[in-house]
Amino acid sequence: MDPVFAPINRRVPELPANLKLPHVTPTSDTMLDHSVKQRLAPEGLPEHALGRMEELVLQLARIQNGSPLPFDLLAFDSPQLVVFAADHGIADEGMSALEQGMSVEHVMQLLLGLAPVNALAEMYGFDLTVVDAGVATHITLPDAARTKAPLLLRKIGYGTRNLLLGPAMSQAQVVAALHAGMDVVRHLPGNVIAIGDVGVANLVSASLLLSRLCGVPLADACVRDDFQMPGLDDSAHLQRIEKLSAAAARHRKALGPLDALAALGGFEIAMMVGAMLQAASERRVVLVDGYVSGAAALVARGLCPDVADYLVYAHRTADTGHRLMLIHLQAQPLLDMGLRVSQGTGALMAWPLLLAAQGLLER
Repeated sequence: MDPVFAPINRRVPELPANLKLPHVTPTSDTMLDHSVKQRLAPEGLPEHALGRMEELVLQLARIQNGSPLPFDLLAFDSPQLVVFAADHGIADEGMSALEQGMSVEHVMQLLLGLAPVNALAEMYGFDLTVVDAGVATHITLPDAARTKAPLLLRKIGYGTRNLLLGPAMSQAQVVAALHAGMDVVRHLPGNVIAIGDVGVANLVSASLLLSRLCGVPLADACVRDDFQMPGLDDSAHLQRIEKLSAAAARHRKALGPLDALAALGGFEIAMMVGAMLQAASERRVVLVDGYVSGAAALVARGLCPDVADYLVYAHRTADTGHRLMLIHLQAQPLLDMGLRVSQGTGALMAWPLLLAAQGLLER
């Protein structure tokens, strides 16, 4: 089940007849790698002198080597940041330090340009789009003169169901969310897309997906200190783990990536999966932000292993589960800043490294 072995096993999961996934082309090219390495290391420099930057340049070059013309330079056009927002029914069980209504507050901050990521998007020239994938309440748009980013209404439902009582989403809702994520990306310009998230209690869904798809014990995927809940002692945290273990047992038959997503995930996670698949099919660079978008990457890789070629993991969060997730993905993130904020903030902090990769091929 571990997605690391998916490219080896090539086991194609059974998909619903009404789910149409885009075709993703692998990017491996030995001749391209050789020529790019020669350009990066002129005479007098040792092999792999640029360390992990070399791997980043090679990955970006492979992604942009899809045209019949020989590859020359990296080009980043109209970079996009898309933040998917949704609520989770599991929040009713006190699984987050935030009230569920905070999802709307965070969305409004993004729309009004008050979130930290707004400043980064403006600095680096990213167009920001906020997508209502399934926020639990209606979002009233602010005055158009004050809005700094568009809001796309793609609401699948008013928050997912409480996964302790049943599947978080129906199969029809998962398919609708995947298609919606694909459609959002399909209508955006550019060849770079950064993917972020907003959603109270979405860390719980990410932890459950990590546990199910990678076999990580829930106690390791869902560590007490990661949830920043004041007054949560060892006894209360143990009760939380027991409750989540019971929920996981309830959905023990949900083993494949799509079934696990329906049982344990969220609307925004499902839309991020669709967005990643569509972006990869269009040979876009996909900047993966943090723990929750990493969970979407797990599912996307399970559905289509070749999508891994297009995913650039921007940073490692302070969450223990995210560190374990990156180990299972065999992914080296660009940054390790101990961030706990999502919304694509870490993805945009890593953007200068992609610009540096571009500059290295221009000399």
